Amino acid sequence: MSNDAATAEAEGTPETAAPVPEPIPHGLGASLPPADARAKTEGTFPYAADLWAEGLLWAAVLRSPHPHARIVSIDTTHAREMPGVRAVITHEDVPGAPLHGRGARADRPVFASEVVRHHGEPLAAVAADHPDTARMAAAAVIVEYEVLDPVTDPEQAFEAEPLHPDGNLIRHIPLRHGNPEAAGEIVVEGLYRIGRQDPAPIGAEAGLAVPRPDGGVELYLASTDPHGDRDIAAACYGLSPEQVKIVVTGVPGATADREDQGFQLPLGLLALKTGCPVKLTATREESFLGHTHRHPTLLRYRHHADAEGRVVKVEAQILLDAGAYADTSSDALAAAVAFACGPYVVPNAFIEGWAVRTNNPPSGHVRGEGAMQVCAAYEAQMDKIAKKLGLDPAEVRLRNVMATGDVLPTGQTVTCPAPVAELLQAVRDFPLPALPKDTPEDEWLLPGGPEGAGEPGAVRRGVGYGIGMVHMLGAEGADEVSTATVKVQDGVATVLCAAVETGQGFTTLARQIVQETLGVDEVHVAPVDTDQPPAGAGCRGRHTWVSGGAVERAAKMVRTQLLQPLAHQFGMSTELLQIADGKITSYDGVLSTTVAEALDGKELWATAQCRPHPTEPLDEAGQGDAFVGMAFCAIRAVVDVDIEIGSVRVVELAVAQDVGRILNPAQLTARIEAGVTQGVGIALTENLRTPRGLVRHPDLTGYALPTALDAPDIRIVKLVEERDVVAPFGAKAVSAVPVVASPAAVASAVRAATGRPVNRLPIRPQAAVATGT
Repeated sequence: MSNDAATAEAEGTPETAAPVPEPIPHGLGASLPPADARAKTEGTFPYAADLWAEGLLWAAVLRSPHPHARIVSIDTTHAREMPGVRAVITHEDVPGAPLHGRGARADRPVFASEVVRHHGEPLAAVAADHPDTARMAAAAVIVEYEVLDPVTDPEQAFEAEPLHPDGNLIRHIPLRHGNPEAAGEIVVEGLYRIGRQDPAPIGAEAGLAVPRPDGGVELYLASTDPHGDRDIAAACYGLSPEQVKIVVTGVPGATADREDQGFQLPLGLLALKTGCPVKLTATREESFLGHTHRHPTLLRYRHHADAEGRVVKVEAQILLDAGAYADTSSDALAAAVAFACGPYVVPNAFIEGWAVRTNNPPSGHVRGEGAMQVCAAYEAQMDKIAKKLGLDPAEVRLRNVMATGDVLPTGQTVTCPAPVAELLQAVRDFPLPALPKDTPEDEWLLPGGPEGAGEPGAVRRGVGYGIGMVHMLGAEGADEVSTATVKVQDGVATVLCAAVETGQGFTTLARQIVQETLGVDEVHVAPVDTDQPPAGAGCRGRHTWVSGGAVERAAKMVRTQLLQPLAHQFGMSTELLQIADGKITSYDGVLSTTVAEALDGKELWATAQCRPHPTEPLDEAGQGDAFVGMAFCAIRAVVDVDIEIGSVRVVELAVAQDVGRILNPAQLTARIEAGVTQGVGIALTENLRTPRGLVRHPDLTGYALPTALDAPDIRIVKLVEERDVVAPFGAKAVSAVPVVASPAAVASAVRAATGRPVNRLPIRPQAAVATGT
């Protein structure tokens, strides 16, 4: 004992104990930090823009300055003759299938050949020994155009000349449910417009293509669907899928399909043509011109309700502007039509939905596609019913909300947990933020920023509601399947699964699943490439459900391999043994050992698949069991509006959501907060303007994303953990539905503050100026 310790003991003062280290989070339900958090914080995480290879060439893509034009000629002579240029390719250099595209329809050319159909469409690509040379060579390609009048109004697309060999109509869904003669005591109508939002990935879109000795090519990309991208690339290159390998690099965030295939495909073609590695890093302008956006939507609604505010019938017309190509517009339209009435019981519904081609930029998968647009419209209709009947908007909603066992207008019964009333009551009853009546004027955070131009006397506060719903996984017969392998050797577990980590937390979840199932602390998730079995695209919460389910099944198979020898030795079944805190024990306490001792140098592994129950396409009346599962969210928005100048500040958003089961509390909270903030941008600032089909201000100065300073106080007031029995772990996807509900809630609150209809998103200042000011 030291002298200091002896003195402390003699004086009756306890010796200061050494600090006990906090336990490391472990297994499902813990806030396990992401494995790549340190690397991303320190700036050492490898993204596609950081890649390098010996003998590297640089690529550039020539894009059309016109939204609609006939191509008279393309002259690449000057570009080819420039010093340092190694290759120039056009549509004539595409050896395989000339068309590509996501969804069920391949309708987009790698390079435009006869007609340009949207601003920014690729025409040619260049590989050179310096990026500046590549850009100058691309600019030196001479294209002679016959400029045509663009079709930019989706309503005109029905009568316009065909913009594509497949015509202008991509899909029409007529939904018929109930009695067309049904009528209510009151009727409210509305015309609504939703603008075009860009996914605006923060990191640069980049890629590297490396030719292989077998005549194939390897693509290093921030792909969110590597096997889908591989198959499209192989078809375009005239190669077998085995000759094309995609290696997924670090994905710097994704709220949609992360990469533009308009530069993925030319990248591989250039590598094959030159026999050298080729790299391309897109500028921000190229990103805005190349990748797909949220569908601008026109919605006409008529609601019939009785004197108590209960909805009797909904009639709606929904028109999606798909832009130049089909992409995932068919899927977006199905979601829009199916959820056109929202999470409400509607006995009679008659919905017409169309997706049409125009000469606007292509639309595609963006978080909450289809569901977000209709949510803004049906929630505005609920506000109109409440106003016409003189009822509280929350009360009107409560009288109509659906629950488990109710039927969608598609005829599908809602079998998953649907605690919509509980969610709405939670946000309605949450205390409102204090009014700044007693705050000194110079401390007010006014609409328009801390130095807002308005006067405090012109500020009005509004409270509004939004209830959203989304489907999880694919729909209408999509084969949702994922494969995973779990290996354990020397006390370390490794997960092999082609599910891409896009920021949704799959790699963290996979580690937690294996920790929970096998009691192994150290778990690694292998990098993703197409040598692994496919896991599908990283959207709609797929990987939490399907890929997480595959990892769980593989881990359980390894668990059985681990426990069988012990169970046989003690004459019991493996079901009577449990693993917890790194120990294996039997139900009666006779057996007690550690996982490390049971492994004892063994190498165990198993591969498993997860495939949810099948769905079916909507029929000619819009009927069918099209969705595997659904998620719901209720949001109450509180806003301050300067009713003289129309500026809006979102004060607070209270959120209640059904999550099935919380697998990682910190991760779940972050996903909800991010989705809500994205929704605020949709409501107030994000609008990619395309006058006459030309993308205006394709940069982050002209396209106003919400920043941390724009984010409101977000209060997650309730998370309902009612497990979905058909989902692995019972968990639901959490990031899309707040994006769907929050724009509608903000618009509802602005209506309450101003008395204006607010029928367009994003909300323009003139729409937030109160009547009579």
